[in-house]
Formats: sequence, C-alpha cells, structure tokens
Amino acid sequence: MSMHRVLTTLGCALTAVLVTACSVGPPTEPARPATATAVRTHDGPVRGAAHDGYRTFEGIPYAAPPVGRLRWAPPRRAAPWSGVRDATRPASACPQPAGEVPGGSTDEDCLHLNVTTPEGAGPARPRPVIVWLHGGGFTTGAGSSYDTHRMATRGDVVVVTVNYRLGALGFLAHGGLPGSGTFGLADQQAALRWVRAEIGAFGGDAHNVTLAGESAGGYSVCAQLASPAAAGLFDRAIIESGPCTGRPDRPFAPSSVPLSTARAAGVDLAGKAGCGSARDVLACLRRVDVSRLLAAQGTDQQPAHTTPLLPGDPAAAIAAGRFHRVPVLLGNNHDEGNGWAAGIVQAGHPVTPDTWPDVVASFFPAPGQAKEIVREYPVQRTDGGPVFGAVIGDADFACPTARTDGLLAAHVPVWRYEFADEHAPPLGSGTPPFPLGAPHASELPYLFDLGGRPRDLTTAQHRLANTMIDYWTRFARTSDPNGPSSPPWSRQTVLSLAPDHIVPTRTAPPRHHCAFWNALG
Repeated sequence: MSMHRVLTTLGCALTAVLVTACSVGPPTEPARPATATAVRTHDGPVRGAAHDGYRTFEGIPYAAPPVGRLRWAPPRRAAPWSGVRDATRPASACPQPAGEVPGGSTDEDCLHLNVTTPEGAGPARPRPVIVWLHGGGFTTGAGSSYDTHRMATRGDVVVVTVNYRLGALGFLAHGGLPGSGTFGLADQQAALRWVRAEIGAFGGDAHNVTLAGESAGGYSVCAQLASPAAAGLFDRAIIESGPCTGRPDRPFAPSSVPLSTARAAGVDLAGKAGCGSARDVLACLRRVDVSRLLAAQGTDQQPAHTTPLLPGDPAAAIAAGRFHRVPVLLGNNHDEGNGWAAGIVQAGHPVTPDTWPDVVASFFPAPGQAKEIVREYPVQRTDGGPVFGAVIGDADFACPTARTDGLLAAHVPVWRYEFADEHAPPLGSGTPPFPLGAPHASELPYLFDLGGRPRDLTTAQHRLANTMIDYWTRFARTSDPNGPSSPPWSRQTVLSLAPDHIVPTRTAPPRHHCAFWNALG
C-alpha cells in the first residue's frame, strides 16, 4: 500500500476516534430520574425526565424510519402515535462501525433528536434554541453522545442534538436517485423543520434558532448556509473546526465532492456489496444487510455538491456571497493536527528528516509543493510529529478557517475564536508520542459532558468552560458573545489559560503560516 493510502486511511479513521474518543464506552448507568410533565407535539405527547435544574426528552422521532423503500429517500414525516411516548432514554444511533457507539449500530430507525430544557422554560417565556450537529467524519457519531445540560442551565437555552444518516446510507450517490449524495444533509433540514414547528412546546423560541456543529457537524453548518433548501430554518450559525473552505485534497478536514465523484464511489460500493451487475442496482442495494453495507463503504465520506440540495461547493458559494445572511461564530483549535500526527506515528510511521519529504509528497503531490512545504516546516531530528501536526493544522483548519472568516465577514457579522488551552484534557487513552496541546475536538469537553461523563478539569479550566458557554449562548441569544461578566471578545479572541484566568487577545499572535498557504494555493 502506498504511503499516501496508508496515511490517508489512518487519518480518516482517526477523524471519528479523535472527535469522540472520550465518549467511547457506555456511560455509567445513573439513578433513574423522575419523569417530567408530558409535552404535546403534533405527532403525539412525549414524557421525558426531570433532573436537578433541567429536563430531558430523548429519542423523539423527527422523520419516518428510512427503511425498505425509504432507504436512500428524502426524509418523510414521522407517523403520529397514540398514548404518551416514553422519552427518557436515547434511541439508536444511525448505522455505523464500532467506535464512538460501543459495538456500532445497524439500526436504520435512527432519525431521532434529543431536547434539553432549563428549569422554568415554557411557552410563556421561550428560550433561545441551539441545534447541535455531531461530528465524526460523516461516518460515526450520535446526538446522544453529547450531554448538553451544562449549556442549557448555565446559558438558559434549549439545546437539541440530532441523529442524521451517516456513511453510505447518508451519502450514497447513484444515477436516477433523487437526493443523491445529500440524504444526511436532508435529515438535518428535516430536524430543523421539526424544531421550527415543535420547539415552542418545550419552551424554545422557534424564531431564535442557532445551528451549531463541530468537525463534520461544523461543515454541515457550512453546507446548510449554502443550501437554498435551508432558507429560513435557522437564525445564527456556530462552526467549530469545520471550515467552509475544506477541500478533498486536504483529507483531514471535512469537505464535499462533485456529484460525479460521489456517483463513482456509489458504483464502487454497489460492486463491493454484490449489486454491481444487478438489473436494478438500487433495488438490490435496498435488500443488502446494513452490516454488509458498512463493510463495503469507504472510511472517507463526503456530501455531494452539484445537487438540488447543494447546488455548488460551499467554498465556492461562500466566496461568491451566495449563502444565508445570518451572524456566524466560528473557530478552530490551535493544534488541530497533532492528534492525527500522533496516531500516525504510533501506527508505525515515524516522521524523521529522511521520511518527511515522502510524507509531505503523499498529501501534496502537485509539482514543487512538497519541497516548499519541507522548507517552510523543516523537521529536525526529534520534532517530526509536531511538525507534521502543524502542517495538518495549518493547511486543513487554521488557514481555511481564517479564509472562511474573511469571506463571511464581507457580508455578515462574524466572531472568530481560537481554542488554545495547551493543557486540554486528552481525548484518548494511552500516552501520545509528544504533547498534543489543543488538538481537534479538545474544546468539546468544555461545552458538553461527552458520553454522559464530566471531564476532569482544573479550576482554571472550569472557568474557561463557563466563559465559553457564556460566549456561545449569548451569541445564540443576541448575535453578540460579549456580556458584562466575561472578558470582551474582540474581532478575534484566543481562548487560552494563564495560571488562573482567561486571556482574550485583541490580535491573535502569528501562530500559523497562513500567508504561506495562501501563496501555495
């Protein structure tokens, strides 16, 4: 196997692991909470759970199960139910290999969402709503992995987390198949329509909805900004480590692909699933077991553009100013690439002065690029891993985020951050080959309890977590993260720690080589 194939495969697999490594494994079973008062939706009443200061409603269907003829069909409305539906436990995650979800999932009846409301929220005094789209490389993840009660209670907001179709079941493209390459994005829009119609009964303000996500979830927000079908479905956007200008030739960050490319991948999938020579390929694929489809799909999944839902590449649409005019909060982590670099080194691919040119050439094969990158990012005898991490972080995240910021800011208010706590709790087990700093997804435990487990944060980190939640939720309330009790957020704020206080800076230090990447193209 070529170096490029080895490293790309490792990188794509690590995407899902790094995003939610600290949520792997079943959470400790809590004491069963008291039931909450039933809430009536248009499909029927649901009864959730009452906790100290908040209520949860889990596993609410927002669309019909995408099974049988509805596999690879646009989402349909969920069937109404009689009686009170139990909403005290999450529903199944969408089909995916083992990882974040212990043992994986093969249950296609997965189009559900979860609602967390602060105590006192009700139709008479509606709260702002944050709809969270999980990451996981469009291949893994679940809304139920994110315990959002700290955000809901401290920020006094209603938070909704969403399952959407993943992998080949979410993004298959095939000639003559309506919705090709975008079924997962269509699910997200169906969930947003549910929120507009139903969230008022849970105490949410249906006219104040912020769409937020991280990694693939952040890129999903970009796609929805550029999708004509998402017009009017949300009022603000939060994009974490999912820059809208991602490119398929930078494989660590999420991106979209042309429909022609997605269809070629669909032909490959059909062949691997045993349907390539069938008279009716789609009918054959709809009969294939989920586990076989998961085994046949690639590790790298992307939505398709040049489609009705996504007419153009989000990067091109945003560059041309063709996106929904809503305020945006976006950012990245200072050391985004270090987790992938560390994993690749630990998998037996050391980065040394001798191997460094080949590693770079595997990701930047255009003539002359590798030599320029090696000169800009030289590897000394012992620092190969962090240098590789810096290249991934700058090329795939920091500099594309800066470009996204500039393109969006020409039309709408934009607030940009960099998460830079170099002592962020590790997301995975084991000892990395070098200090990871603030890698991809390391900001998530400051906003959520992942997998139902609070992270072991220091006093200063708890203070940073509270400040971040204040920033995020004030933005959701007013389009401005600033408030009387937090350090002022300037044009760009760096979220980092001094010994026991937060340090926002008016001008970020020149940490990244963006002038170099802009010139390189």
